[in-house]
Amino acid sequence: MPSPAQSPFSSVSPEEAVRRVARVRETLVNEVHRVIVGQDEMIEQMLIALFARGHCLTIGVPGLAKTLTVSTLAQALHLKFSRIQFTPDLMPSDITGTEIIEEDQATGRRSFRFVHGPIFANIVLADEINRTPPKTQSALLQAMQEYEVTAGGNTYKMEAPFFVMATQNPIEQEGTYPLPEAQLDRFMLSINIGYPTRDEERQIVNATTRLEHPEVRQVLRARDIVGIQQLVRQIPATEHVVDYAVDLARATRPDDRSAPDFVRKWLAWGAGPRAAQNLVLGGKARALLRGRYAVHASDIRAVAAPVLRHRIFTNFNADAEGVDAGAIVRQLIDTLPEPGYGEPTAARTTKPVDKRGGGPPPDTKTQPAPPPAPPAAAEPPQVLEPPTPADHGDDNANAWPPAPPAPPKRDERSSS
Repeated sequence: MPSPAQSPFSSVSPEEAVRRVARVRETLVNEVHRVIVGQDEMIEQMLIALFARGHCLTIGVPGLAKTLTVSTLAQALHLKFSRIQFTPDLMPSDITGTEIIEEDQATGRRSFRFVHGPIFANIVLADEINRTPPKTQSALLQAMQEYEVTAGGNTYKMEAPFFVMATQNPIEQEGTYPLPEAQLDRFMLSINIGYPTRDEERQIVNATTRLEHPEVRQVLRARDIVGIQQLVRQIPATEHVVDYAVDLARATRPDDRSAPDFVRKWLAWGAGPRAAQNLVLGGKARALLRGRYAVHASDIRAVAAPVLRHRIFTNFNADAEGVDAGAIVRQLIDTLPEPGYGEPTAARTTKPVDKRGGGPPPDTKTQPAPPPAPPAAAEPPQVLEPPTPADHGDDNANAWPPAPPAPPKRDERSSS
């Protein structure tokens, strides 16, 4: 594969690279929309996960173009695409590959040869991943985290870029195997797909009942995507943004002192450190796709729901009241204030937030702390007041300091 240094995004200035990525994002979305109607939020979150070197778990009822979207995206990116249909009898070797005995026709010597499985692709669609046992689901763990596969005592590197999109059907629960927590944590985003609007559904019906099949043009190549992935890591994130991401992740843990009361009431387990990492990476990718040179707190809020909703686990109280993880995350975003710039952690719980500007409101941003009160004195100091004109007569009305007192008059009667 060509070196990432040959990417057009690495041969220009960072400012120009950001502008190019924003233009490429617009072109890429337009190409996908030649086939897919609507689903703007799903497409944007898929691009965020791809350019941040993450993976996404897509949840939606059948017929919402989950498979068609990822295959169309692979065409526009000119990447190798493979689909794995997960079934109860699927084995790990059916995903990673297996060794076969091969005989040399010239010498008759037999040897083992590893045949790569469908996971060796740039974009892998794990369709209905919850229909296979955890033994087979775990075959994706090493590839998703370390970007390599170990089979037959040998380790095989994955070709970059490598992106896994798994799908789940939220309706059918019989004969399914919920993903373990360790597997869920490997997915950067959990994307919930809803039904299209009436106008979008009308466009879908018109577009899919004709003979025309729109062609999708190639927008990016593999080396370009690797260059964008490196550019995402170079987007700066201030301490204010990092603290906000860390505070959001820690506020989901019921045993943390910063957790709100509704978190302690409704959650059994909170998000781990990967949540804060993915909040910052997702914010960087979103800022880059929108042509900005730094991460804003609004980027963290935009990716908070898909990053956190599959990493928190409700308890019986939430289930009894009909409160799901998505509702808890939304309430947490509305409740948790942003940290002030340069403030200690202890001062963040009561500071009001101005979400429009990403920091404290103007009337509280520059208010200094009141000085400490001076210690009370035992006795007030005596102050010598200036004399009044009545004390020294009219001639000495303005004299200060006062003249020394006159000597006492001599008593004439006593001297005689």
